[in-house]
Amino acid sequence: MEDPVTITREANIAIVEVNNPPVNAASHAVRLGLQLNVKEAEANPEVEAILICCAGRTFIAGADIKEFGKPPQDPSLPDLVNQIEASTKPVIVAIHGTALGGGLEVAMGGHYRVALTSAKMGLPEVNLGILPGAGGTQRLPRLIPVAKAAEMITSAGMISAKEGHELGLIDRLDEGDDPRAAGLAYAKDLLAEGAGPSRTSDNAAKDADAVDFDALRAKVKKSARGIMAPVKALDAVEGATTMPFAEGLKNERALFTELLESDQRAALIHAFFAERSVAKVKEIEGVAPRPTDKIGVVGGGTMGAGIATSALLAGIDVTLAERDDDAANKARATVEKNLAGAVKRGKLAQAKHDAILANAFRTTTDYADFGERDLVIEAVFESMEVKREVFGQLDAVCKPGAVLATNTSYLDINEIAAATKRPGDVLGLHFFSPAHVMKLLEVVVADQTDPTVTATGFALGKKMKKIAVRAGVCDGFIGNRILSHYQKANFATVLAGASPFDVDRALTNFGLAMGPFAVSDLAGLDIGWANRKRLAETRDPRETYAAFADKLCEQGHFGRKTGKGFYIYEEGEKPQPNPEVEEIIAAERAEKGITPRQISDEEIVDRYMAAMVNEAARVVGDGIAQRPSDVDVVLLNGYGFPRWRGGPMHYADTVGLAKILNDIGVLQKEDDFLWQPAPLLKQLVEEDRNFASLNG
Repeated sequence: MEDPVTITREANIAIVEVNNPPVNAASHAVRLGLQLNVKEAEANPEVEAILICCAGRTFIAGADIKEFGKPPQDPSLPDLVNQIEASTKPVIVAIHGTALGGGLEVAMGGHYRVALTSAKMGLPEVNLGILPGAGGTQRLPRLIPVAKAAEMITSAGMISAKEGHELGLIDRLDEGDDPRAAGLAYAKDLLAEGAGPSRTSDNAAKDADAVDFDALRAKVKKSARGIMAPVKALDAVEGATTMPFAEGLKNERALFTELLESDQRAALIHAFFAERSVAKVKEIEGVAPRPTDKIGVVGGGTMGAGIATSALLAGIDVTLAERDDDAANKARATVEKNLAGAVKRGKLAQAKHDAILANAFRTTTDYADFGERDLVIEAVFESMEVKREVFGQLDAVCKPGAVLATNTSYLDINEIAAATKRPGDVLGLHFFSPAHVMKLLEVVVADQTDPTVTATGFALGKKMKKIAVRAGVCDGFIGNRILSHYQKANFATVLAGASPFDVDRALTNFGLAMGPFAVSDLAGLDIGWANRKRLAETRDPRETYAAFADKLCEQGHFGRKTGKGFYIYEEGEKPQPNPEVEEIIAAERAEKGITPRQISDEEIVDRYMAAMVNEAARVVGDGIAQRPSDVDVVLLNGYGFPRWRGGPMHYADTVGLAKILNDIGVLQKEDDFLWQPAPLLKQLVEEDRNFASLNG
């Protein structure tokens, strides 16, 4: 293997170049190479300046993920950055692509920074449960205003080279596309000016007096929603304003170590790797996907329009079909609104927006216009009869080899596929609403789905920047099957004595973005009601059915869309608990002969997690999910589970599977039918193993 860091010389300038594809990660070999080559340049009397740059498509884009969890090897990144800064010769750093995490810390260790105008930079460490630990919290506030440094570090946000230049992080911008040439030109100019080293550590924190750290800490705590890293990172940034540089570095290192050893860091690292493992699907290894350049979408409601928008943003040509011209025009207006929103948020250039609407998107009322589409996604009403009819028509008009996909949330895809003469071309692509925002995509593989079709689902997900997870066929697949079970558990908790508002409070304190009853109001109570009615005929007579949500629906209260559900919604006002709910629940308890009792927040969380983990264990045991970590990815990205807890399976491993099983055993005394332990959960406890042991 070639040395990932080389040194060459152009006249009196030493060029230290990193070449560690694909992203020039700061691996041990890279750190060692930088250390040795900077030292060599320092010792060479013919060298007057040192340029650090990178080959390939990016500057150093962070740490090497292969080294996560392994014992550190010298030189450490903090020591390397300090060594670079201590150079007695001016060190110029040329940035292109992205300078992230340790990469940006290396750049800040240099004395001068030039960036191509296309470059971006940031310190995203809090996403992994840690903070910038190589001086990032100390140097950034000495280069740019403290308030902006705190915002960048605590939010993990990136800035453009242009903004970096305006703030003072970047000393020069270069319009070209060659970082080496840009760095050399800047180095020559600096030498001509007689410039020497300019060490960031010599600076005072910028505009520190303008920051109220108490107010900022309260704001960060609120947005962090239980995550420790942003708050600790802010503590480190504050240290840059109150301590000498060397003391600030020690403080940063102490806070970094505290986070490194925390459960949250382990959970966030688990989530990071889990999202990279979901695409590893044995049945599609080495299988080439079919084309996805031109797709069709059937149905232009919220979901269909969202799918079309997501595809258009990914550069895919889209034809959307609706039942009549009015519906087609309405769908087009929704897509146009979604795309305009992307322009407003800076996600889409206006010229690209105009080109998409002019050339890549059209609506139709005739399925025959799908004749040359590579893939068609059905997103119509959740009715088996309707979906079978749609697939029969698609089968008749679509070209051989076209993939036919359904966006169903619950229904049997084998039955849908049977409506065609090409069941091997059929699969589920379950997007989450709003489809142009939510990252999760369940790729549901039916009994006869061809491996090339499965591969196509994953390829489309990647193209659309989704996190695609393989799922098997069952009612609700992975996420909605688990959801239906923990919803029943939440209903049982309410019947036992808690209010829906108690449940929402306890679970938001646990880390959920919204409580489950507030989420039901947001989604529309009529959606869950319709699904419960669909399953009524197959409901086991042993089930204790909670009817209070149905009673709300019978009164026309569907949540936010009607202004009343579990909560009351008035424009401009914070949602308030609906007092009618407690009356409906009290009547149902009396009817069922249930004497309510006090239920603590801790018990609410234990019941919720026991139900979620238990059904997830069944999902894995039944082969619906490939591995426990896939379940974590689904719940993290589609259902608001707190990322800093790693997902339900990781959480269960953290608290111990024996505790989960014991909680289920206790709850069996209340309802022996609802609380049946999953065979896989029992097996793992008996074998003293955890869910992580199944992730390989």
